[in-house]
Amino acid sequence: MDSPIAILCEQLGIDEMGIQLTAEKLGVNITLIPSRKIFFLFANGNYRIGSANRDFSEITKNVSVVLNRAQSRNRRLFLGAALEALGKKVLNPLQVEYICFSKLKTLLHFWKEKINIPATVYIPCNSREKTVDGREILNANEIASLIQQALGVGKPVVLKPDAGSHGKNIKLAADQHSLLKFLCEIEPSIINPVGVLAQELIHKWFFDLRIIVAKEKGKEAHCYSRAMARTGLKDFRTNAYLGNMVFGVELPQKIREQAIKCAESIGKSCEAWVLALDAMINFGREIPVEGEITAEFEKLTPLFAEIQKVKNEKVSKENFALWNEKLEKAFNNYACSEAYQKIKEIIEGSIKGMEDHVVFHEANSCPDFWEQTRLATGIDLAQQLLLCAESLVKN
Repeated sequence: MDSPIAILCEQLGIDEMGIQLTAEKLGVNITLIPSRKIFFLFANGNYRIGSANRDFSEITKNVSVVLNRAQSRNRRLFLGAALEALGKKVLNPLQVEYICFSKLKTLLHFWKEKINIPATVYIPCNSREKTVDGREILNANEIASLIQQALGVGKPVVLKPDAGSHGKNIKLAADQHSLLKFLCEIEPSIINPVGVLAQELIHKWFFDLRIIVAKEKGKEAHCYSRAMARTGLKDFRTNAYLGNMVFGVELPQKIREQAIKCAESIGKSCEAWVLALDAMINFGREIPVEGEITAEFEKLTPLFAEIQKVKNEKVSKENFALWNEKLEKAFNNYACSEAYQKIKEIIEGSIKGMEDHVVFHEANSCPDFWEQTRLATGIDLAQQLLLCAESLVKN
């Protein structure tokens, strides 16, 4: 049955299957549109959308709202532009995607709203450049000098690809030697088109925060009261994609208000959106992770390994419901443990005592949510996405 709501995705991943399962429980019909091996034809006022063996043109005509779940940031941008040209309302809208595509653009929107961000420097110059006559110019030394001039000589520097995700290619340069080494390795790419993005190292202890803010059409934006704390003991990167443990923690009202301000700086003038914001507590100095905390993490290791074991199983549409039950059981065993509760209390106490020192550094317009965020925080983003889509259909 055709539906006014569609999911656009490369393939049915865990999150998309979660959206489908949630839609079935809510009695919401949704249409699936592929976002990879498909063509969009625009000609003389007409259009066609098709794959090798199917025409999606008529189906698309009956769709009014599209959940843009393409995993590639570039693909989301192009497809969002095509769909909005066809008069479709897209979640998230192209304006939101365009800003979230770039870490620098996101930070500039935060900065204009006087939100605390890491000291950030952008240098629109590549480490190696070629002249018209084919000569190669090496700029690493000059770029390193400019970074240190901006952020301070001798301070650790974090280098990031502007459109990177999942913690990939993020480097921590502890000294001049490593800074030059990493700069020489940076090449223009689809996730780092031009220049170098560098930031001060924020001493966040052993965790950062993934905060969810959403807006339905006709309603005020709201920030969920719980966030996902992503931890890391061996690496300064705390991204959950790297296999780090996660915890559901309560957020002080002040941080929630700041998160709404961040999200609204991106979604301003848009009717509906869902954003995942990444934030850190700036402790101002390096604090060793040892003693009780290390011991509690060691107790959690086998329980978290069971979650990872389930996550690594092959999942299909046919076995998704059964797999989901196994995942929820494994996570419940982990979250009900005494060690989990102790670490959770330590993180919550730190957040409450340092709520004036929160630093926001990124926004994600297409966050992974079913395996981690939903279970750690109790936030069903699948339901939130559908509520936002329905608000656009009804109003």
